[in-house]
Amino acid sequence: MSKVSTKEKNFSTINTKSFITVMILLLSMLLISGCLSYFIPQGTFKRTEEGAIIPGTFVLGSVHGISFWRVLTAPIRVFVSEDGLTVIMISIFLIIMSGVFNLMEKTGGVKIFISRIVNRFSNRKTLVICVTVLVFMAFGSFFGMFEELAALIPIVVFFMLSMGFDTLTGLGVCLMAACFGFSSAITNPFSIGLASKLAGIAVFEGVWLRVIFFVFIYATVCIFLILHTRKIAKKPQSSLTYAIDQEKLLNLDSNLLATGRNENIIFKCFAIFFAVQLVILVLVASISAISAFAIPILAFSFLAGGIIVGLKVCENKKDAFKYLLKGAIAMLPAVVMIAVASSVKLVVMESQIIDTIMNAVINALSDKSPFVCIMLIYLLILFLQLFIGSASAKIMLVIPIILPICQTLGISPSLVIFTYCIADGFTDVILPTNPVLLIGLSMANVSYGKWVKWTFPVQVFIFTVTVFVLWIATLIGY
Repeated sequence: MSKVSTKEKNFSTINTKSFITVMILLLSMLLISGCLSYFIPQGTFKRTEEGAIIPGTFVLGSVHGISFWRVLTAPIRVFVSEDGLTVIMISIFLIIMSGVFNLMEKTGGVKIFISRIVNRFSNRKTLVICVTVLVFMAFGSFFGMFEELAALIPIVVFFMLSMGFDTLTGLGVCLMAACFGFSSAITNPFSIGLASKLAGIAVFEGVWLRVIFFVFIYATVCIFLILHTRKIAKKPQSSLTYAIDQEKLLNLDSNLLATGRNENIIFKCFAIFFAVQLVILVLVASISAISAFAIPILAFSFLAGGIIVGLKVCENKKDAFKYLLKGAIAMLPAVVMIAVASSVKLVVMESQIIDTIMNAVINALSDKSPFVCIMLIYLLILFLQLFIGSASAKIMLVIPIILPICQTLGISPSLVIFTYCIADGFTDVILPTNPVLLIGLSMANVSYGKWVKWTFPVQVFIFTVTVFVLWIATLIGY
């Protein structure tokens, strides 16, 4: 019975250099957020009980910079802010996921599970990429799922590695695909659904353009990933994650069965585990009454399922808890990153400058052409993305106040909502203030710099295309 070296890295161990790089970037953004309060006047809109802005109620204040100690303590205070529960639940979810996947890796479950899937699909590599992208994009576009799908990143990354691809391909088919599906929303309840309700229109109004746009984005992601895989197939060393991928594969090979159980038992246990998680994932996405509790439900199911599977596959029951604990500890640096990323929004909201910026954009809309108006809305949402990651929160902030103005300019609610969705989502996988991106990169052990270098061309391409699509939409009176 072979043993796993205690010196081996956990699957989710975060590279020190990557951690430092991201922290420097996040702390810089935190300081910039604080500095903005010394240049932009405070201002406030009155709001409804639901938190929506009431048009025409803006009151401009004076410039009043936020205290340095509030900026300095924001990463701690964020845990007791209005977003505190969300930050805590995302952090707990991440820690549990890391523990479960470390258990799966150390017991040989990853190798067994992946090898059996690879044997079935090894001759259909392009089809595997296209189908996987479609599944993740569909979850994002129809159900509005993004954060919840982070649970599947480790297994997808290992699957792609075993197929002969790299870690970036793994992140592309799940993290990027889910995000781009969320952005090219067709019925996403957290963007299309909520915005349509506020606008007083049916969810399927104007759906034809959203469907066409979804198909185009799907084709773009598939082509981008296929071209990338062909490039690294010719020259594996050209992959930005080549060195870490070799280390992962060596680790995977070294983690032979340390359990004393046969492969069939391990495979069946983990197959049942993921089948149950998938069912819970679909139920959470489909039942609106529990969708708001998606993260805690998934966290509990992962923890309970992980413990049960661990006790089943580990000959020494103590090993199950040891692997879970080590995996959880390995993710603590990611919790720090999430806290700092979330504190950027806290500082901006406490500075009371968001409403001032909103009011300035709203005033600029009044005498502009429809296309210029749409582009100003697009840029406003992109700016807010830096500080407010939640799609629902931005909708409640923006849609109620810009819709009446846009309608006076002959711009339909469908176009406003379409513009919002495009601006809201794509940058989620490039902005360091997005916790899901930090989770994904942490789980895959990919540096932020390498990820930006790899995805930047497709982000520029999509931005260019979306501007063109919005221009056409205004011309045809969508």
